[in-house]
Amino acid sequence: MKKEALQMPWELLLAGGAVEAGIFDALHRQAMDAAELAASLQADRRAVWTVAEALVSLNYLERDGEKYRLCAAAEDTFYRPESESYEGFAFMHAYELIKSWINLPEVIKSGQPARRERGEAGRRYFIQAMARGALASAEEIARFCLSGLPAGAQVLDIGGGPLTYARAFAARGAAVTVLDLPGVVAAARDALSPGENIRLAAGDFTVALPDGPFHLAYLGSICHIYGEEENRALFRRVAAALAPGGRIAVTDLVRGRHPFAAVFAVNMLVNTQTGGTWTREEYASWLTGAGFDGVELREVAGRQLITAVRA
Repeated sequence: MKKEALQMPWELLLAGGAVEAGIFDALHRQAMDAAELAASLQADRRAVWTVAEALVSLNYLERDGEKYRLCAAAEDTFYRPESESYEGFAFMHAYELIKSWINLPEVIKSGQPARRERGEAGRRYFIQAMARGALASAEEIARFCLSGLPAGAQVLDIGGGPLTYARAFAARGAAVTVLDLPGVVAAARDALSPGENIRLAAGDFTVALPDGPFHLAYLGSICHIYGEEENRALFRRVAAALAPGGRIAVTDLVRGRHPFAAVFAVNMLVNTQTGGTWTREEYASWLTGAGFDGVELREVAGRQLITAVRA
């Protein structure tokens, strides 16, 4: 137990509230004083002034006389994709998760997830968080997963709407098909650049997969969303979509092998109907039952990666 971990997440809540209220977007467009900002947001002047002053103290905003504007670092972090420090609003995914976690006492009693609909903004924050979180590992994972496969390998990236892994596969010459939900695919289509060797397919991987055959199916951080029944069915669908000798690669937190896996399972408890984190032995059982051989668990680029080959 770490006592410092039990402190209030002041800055996350303050910055997250400012994003939801529209303060950053408003001041990104133009500098305003407290009265002007309150009027533009249809908000209370005292509340806006109090929050703006707190954001100045934490170096999100700066004050020029009575007017507030985003400081240069905040502009770079939130609004300038060309900046090395750009993160967009990926941190808002953590802010959104707090809204589910505060229902944990009720979830413990009922065994049912917190009932929250993810709106358009929540979907956008999720995509940004997943995309940014994968940047450090995507290139090395793509290299490892494609090793030994034919040049121009056909890759199915299941749940790959954030595009980070898809782009890493495509950069190494693979022809990539990304399957994700329609709303995520719509956002991904807007983000694709001309000439990228990535095909987008809208659908639900718990129902069906695109027609193969594929040389590689990559499942990046999706198996924790569902339980044994759904994952067994998914692995059977993957086996049917792969060419003989095709490879499946699963990235996730493996229970008993990753120090955060047990805690992350609580996140899935409060947010999903059957999700959790699963042991190497469970993955091996599900994969062999679906017709895969040679199940192996490795650490690649700081991520746990389970691979197997279609028999």
